[in-house]
Amino acid sequence: MDTAQVMKKAKYWTSSVFDDKTINEVNALMVNPLDLTDRFYKDLEFGTGGMRGIMGVGTNRVNKYTLGKATQGLSNFIKKTYPNEERRVVIAYDCRHNSDTLARTVANVFSANGIQVYLFSELRTTPELSYAVRHLNCHAGIVLTASHNPPEYNGYKVYWTDGGQIVPPEDQAIISYINSLDFEDINFESNPDLITIIDKEVDQAFIGSCVENGDFGAPEKEKLKIVFTSLHGTSITAIPQVLEKAGYTDVTIIEEQAKPDGNFPTVKSPNPEEPAALKMAIEKAEKIGADIVIGTDPDSDRLGIAVRNNKGQIELLNGNQTMVLMTKFLLDQRKKSGFDGTEFIASTIVSTPMMPILADKYDVECKVSLTGFKWIAKMIKDYPNQKFIGGGEESFGFMVGDFVRDKDAVTSTLLACEIAANAKSNNSSFYKELLACYTQYGLYKERLVSLVKKGLSGAEEIKQMMMGFKENPLESIDGSKVIIIEDYNNSTSTDLVNGKTQKIDIPKSNVLIYVTEDGTKVAARPSGTEPKIKFYISVNDKLDDVANFEMKNTHLETKLDRIVLELGV
Repeated sequence: MDTAQVMKKAKYWTSSVFDDKTINEVNALMVNPLDLTDRFYKDLEFGTGGMRGIMGVGTNRVNKYTLGKATQGLSNFIKKTYPNEERRVVIAYDCRHNSDTLARTVANVFSANGIQVYLFSELRTTPELSYAVRHLNCHAGIVLTASHNPPEYNGYKVYWTDGGQIVPPEDQAIISYINSLDFEDINFESNPDLITIIDKEVDQAFIGSCVENGDFGAPEKEKLKIVFTSLHGTSITAIPQVLEKAGYTDVTIIEEQAKPDGNFPTVKSPNPEEPAALKMAIEKAEKIGADIVIGTDPDSDRLGIAVRNNKGQIELLNGNQTMVLMTKFLLDQRKKSGFDGTEFIASTIVSTPMMPILADKYDVECKVSLTGFKWIAKMIKDYPNQKFIGGGEESFGFMVGDFVRDKDAVTSTLLACEIAANAKSNNSSFYKELLACYTQYGLYKERLVSLVKKGLSGAEEIKQMMMGFKENPLESIDGSKVIIIEDYNNSTSTDLVNGKTQKIDIPKSNVLIYVTEDGTKVAARPSGTEPKIKFYISVNDKLDDVANFEMKNTHLETKLDRIVLELGV
């Protein structure tokens, strides 16, 4: 978009359609062309996690007007789709700045359009919102959150009648309704009679369901020493209660991080994928001799788990490791009652190849989707005659059963404690159980490299990087010949050995994957919710004996280092 177009859009935001505060802020920006351009050069779009961005004025920012327009479009779509019903939506929000006021704005727009609104009285977790959609028999749900993004971000995730995030065809239809509107089409005139505040009744039902789905009767729960941190987020409203109800009594909460706070004052980033975020909790665990550390992100859909390794040190596991062990535990529990042939687990195209191997060993199906739990939730909806056991993705997300249709750190926290307590009672440990998986299914090791590229120039740089990998494909990786190239943008998988190309039966996405003769896998994709391009690298080796783990692990770590260097990322 050129300067003249940016200026035209900005001047529109100084018209009477907008409030005085917005007009004054836009006028003040007129002397800063770079900032003005970044705020108006595009409109916020729905990505893999909905609408997410920096808060402030402008079409490329999260504010009452961009969210109001999205809500007006969604309202129009709901009314058209369900013309003869009493339409209902439920709204939740997290600890971020302005989440409560933005949630109220969204509620006002829905109610102005004659839609019944259930609004949580205070901040709640994303999994509870997903649960509440079906529990309250709603047509849609909204959660105001930016997950683990920095404090200046907020976001807007849309859930449909099944409790999962919107997917085709609803997503494109909703986007079309939104794009057909101008900002003056937003109806902000609230109807208070249509807004109902909800809290304890839904909370109790959700907590009860978490325990029902995540408690497998592990013995000696009182002997498991747990350290938990909510990283200033929403999980403090649910996880301590769930653990207590399930029978865990030795739970130490990091009080300095227990109060919800959108500034996240004790961490650089509230992302449990990063060891620094759990530093305070790990230090407490070392001090008190805890068995397991669990931390969750601000909206409580992701969780990080740290456990004692074979040297007795607390070690943060990655999302692939916890996903495999959690899935195996669920399959073991299901196996006790007998498989009926309808079971399936789920993972994503950028997650560890161990998941399909695990499924084969248990003779169940592993469905693989694009990145994002909305696709896993869609599987549950698309295959109503099959039973979803559990599954996840590498980015520290997991889902237990189908009562929640999104990443669920609340139930997953309980599941992790069940695994740890059960192992401890058998003179084993969470870590030892993981090593046993490696001897059974192969030692797989993954690494994620994320390159941040902000703004308009960053978006163009990411585009050029992806084009480079497609137009000049890799022929080998770390000396191993590339034998398969999967281009999800073209829905093609090409076998370079026999020259045959097959259609990939997964929705199109800007993802490119290379697979080599030795099973090395490299995937490249731009993030749908952050200004990043991500590279997912997986390598593997056989592990015949746990005693050889350190040696094999070091070997794979060195291999990953070489690949990162070779890729230049």
